[in-house]
Amino acid sequence: MELRHLQHFVAVAEDRHFTRAAERLMVSQSGLSASVRALERELQAPLFVRTTRSVTLTEAGRALLAEAERILAQVRAAREAVAAVQGVLRGTLSLGTEQCIAGVDVARLLAGFRRRHPDVEIRLRQAGSGALAEEVAAGRLDLAFAVRTQADTDQLRSVPLTSEPMTVLCHPSHPLAGGGPVKPMDLGGEAFVDFHPDWGPRRTTDAAFAEAGVQRTVTLEVSDVHSLLELVHEGLGIAVVPRHYGYKREASTLVSLPVKGTAVYETVAMLPPHEATSPAARALMSLLRAGTGDGSRDA
Repeated sequence: MELRHLQHFVAVAEDRHFTRAAERLMVSQSGLSASVRALERELQAPLFVRTTRSVTLTEAGRALLAEAERILAQVRAAREAVAAVQGVLRGTLSLGTEQCIAGVDVARLLAGFRRRHPDVEIRLRQAGSGALAEEVAAGRLDLAFAVRTQADTDQLRSVPLTSEPMTVLCHPSHPLAGGGPVKPMDLGGEAFVDFHPDWGPRRTTDAAFAEAGVQRTVTLEVSDVHSLLELVHEGLGIAVVPRHYGYKREASTLVSLPVKGTAVYETVAMLPPHEATSPAARALMSLLRAGTGDGSRDA
């Protein structure tokens, strides 16, 4: 089994199309098809179901994809490690992050990283915490800043960044505005503005309400913080969000109320196992620790 066969297989799996994958890899379509067929012969199993319009993974293909992505990520990490020993950090830093994540200023961190390591190409992807965890575990991302969604595994570890309580944001004219701290059971009949279920704040809120045995209705689902704050500002619903959202300029006219209970928003840096962590990811974590004064954790 050759690395190029795995690279070709992963490209087709990602694009779900031989022609597009061939164009991206800058190889001929016939050569790409031959490479995938050679891999299928060696594994004695079909990897794709081919149609005239697209291709989909077979069960064997899905099983291979996760392992192929990890192998290619480890090969890349090995090459970059050799370059780092030679005194040059190069290659690619693939980073994922949730929007408005607490505990790290992503833009400033990446700017500092680029000044120190100009030969490293930075790639950034914004997504929900659940998806980011899967991407890191599969080797498609070097690391991600997200909300803790699961315990550490053999393929994924986490470095704590910060934690903070959740708060309720509401319009000043809302009946809750004149009160004090609230419990989930006080909010069961409210209309909520919230994020996609994969986002960390939504996961944190859902878990807190589930633990309290309270059902809630998310009537307005958004994909960015500013839209959420604008909808709450117009009195269309309330939102349960991490405390630092209340410090944003758009939230200056809203009322913030503490949430009683176990609703804690905990952010982490998600990384692969130590041996699979790329030199670029290690360098970024070192820079982050230096900026926060926390040098106690090993990236």
